[in-house]
Amino acid sequence: MNLAEGVQLVSLLLLSVMMLGAALGVVLLSNIVYSAFLLGMVFVSISGLYILLNAGFVAAAQILIYVGAVNVLILFGIMLVNKQRDFTPIPNAWIGKLATGVVCLGLFALLGAMVLATPWSFSTAIAAGDNAIILIGEHFFSDFLLPFELASILLLMALVGAIILARREYLPDEEPAQPSSRVLTLPERPRELVSAGSTGSTPGITAADDSRDLE
Repeated sequence: MNLAEGVQLVSLLLLSVMMLGAALGVVLLSNIVYSAFLLGMVFVSISGLYILLNAGFVAAAQILIYVGAVNVLILFGIMLVNKQRDFTPIPNAWIGKLATGVVCLGLFALLGAMVLATPWSFSTAIAAGDNAIILIGEHFFSDFLLPFELASILLLMALVGAIILARREYLPDEEPAQPSSRVLTLPERPRELVSAGSTGSTPGITAADDSRDLE
């Protein structure tokens, strides 16, 4: 093993550990913002693996599309959700967790079987070099046309979901209090009622005093 092979092996191990650690953080952390940033780290690690495979165009596309577009779109979606309170516990949540575990184990078994069944023989074929973009375009529109179209539909669904989240109306958590039907009145000053017969007999009381008291 020469120096170049040793550097490649160490880089492969570091990128693999970083990718697996970030992927575990995405699914295990409770803070969704941290999970989104760790997802960007996963994409960067995958682009590093593409560089080790001498696929510079695919590595650049990984950074530009997934890190610069998809991950930023996810962050904008998280910001637009505007979560104000914790999620309420879902009844029978263990069923969903069990189904998720079964699906993950099935995918892991499928990928493991593909890794074991693939002949990892060393190829001495000449790399495409500058013609890599032309070859990728030819494969996209011939052999891999259906996955390419499905990926475009998936991105369109993500864009529509982001627009719906951005246009949603604000719904308050609590309904505004209804105004009370009770009529509020100002306290009145007590009036002193003076009888008509005692007006002339009481000294010092005039008609102006009577009208002021009645007010």
